[in-house]
Amino acid sequence: MRFIGNKENLIHAIYDVLKERHISGNSFCDFFSGTTNVARFFKKLNYKIISSDLLYFSYCLQKAYIVNNEEPKFKNLLSKININSDRLFEEPLDIVIGYLNNLPLIDGFIYKNYSPLGSKSLEIPRMYFSDKNAQKIDSIRTKIEEWYKEKDINENEYFILLACLIESVPFYANISGVYAAFRKKWDPRALKDFRLRTIQIISNNKNNLSFNENSINLIDNIDVDILYLDPPYNERQYAPNYHLLETIAKYDNPDIKGITGMRDYKTQKSNFCNKELAIKELEKVIKQVKYKYLVLSYNNEGIMEQDKILNLFNKYGNVELVEFDYTRFKSNSNGLSKTKKQIKEQLYIFKKTGYKI
Repeated sequence: MRFIGNKENLIHAIYDVLKERHISGNSFCDFFSGTTNVARFFKKLNYKIISSDLLYFSYCLQKAYIVNNEEPKFKNLLSKININSDRLFEEPLDIVIGYLNNLPLIDGFIYKNYSPLGSKSLEIPRMYFSDKNAQKIDSIRTKIEEWYKEKDINENEYFILLACLIESVPFYANISGVYAAFRKKWDPRALKDFRLRTIQIISNNKNNLSFNENSINLIDNIDVDILYLDPPYNERQYAPNYHLLETIAKYDNPDIKGITGMRDYKTQKSNFCNKELAIKELEKVIKQVKYKYLVLSYNNEGIMEQDKILNLFNKYGNVELVEFDYTRFKSNSNGLSKTKKQIKEQLYIFKKTGYKI
């Protein structure tokens, strides 16, 4: 998934740094889980995972990838839907995805507000999805909700299907990288026919926990071997950048406004997007959470200054800073920074006083 700060291409490098320093354990907390890529990586390594994020669509991914530990069987559902005889020997998830991909189209909330024909009454009709793809998203999302309310699918199956939808949407969205704006001309990917995709099910047989919470509210209840922080780097909040994924995940018919159809996000703001508050929030985490190691992912363009971060860590224990180059996420640029192709990932590895890394 295209996501600011996504560590999909960095996680192996991060893990190598930790391995070289013999940093390991049995439990891992992904404090700002986002796309869950980091949590998934460590789940595959058999860590017990705790994850959290303010955004509900992230929570849906967490429930499907992190909390869930089994392939969905869809026992109640498969006896009620008509299955093509050619699909009888496929996995249950593949069968259900195939069924959803062939639903009749409907004019739902996404079509009416985020496609050109559906929003034609606006001065600038919204071009987030083609008309047909918006209708397809509506039909799939409506059916998933219907099945869940009728108890045709259980909670695990519900979140797995939502995760499949959330993961599929970016492949057909007419955006440059985030959903804060739509493109004024069609990206070729947005004109392809929408197809729901399956996700990978990961099992580690651990009692993994996920939360749809401001992680700061959890700090007194976390006790892990590795605490991993990947906070926002700049002053742009994540919620408006991903408002459409949030609306598809919740499908709550929110009041929306503006050219882009933004939903209200006042309850989803992170203090890590505020230069003055971010360092104070970091200190709360350092002081109050119980952990063996704290690992902070940041970069050299972040609003928290490197000297202040190092001084803060040194106040409480031992820290090592490891840096490596990586390519900027294309929507995460402003001013003169647009000319830079590489920025430095900063990995702060910390242990409280009395221990050495």
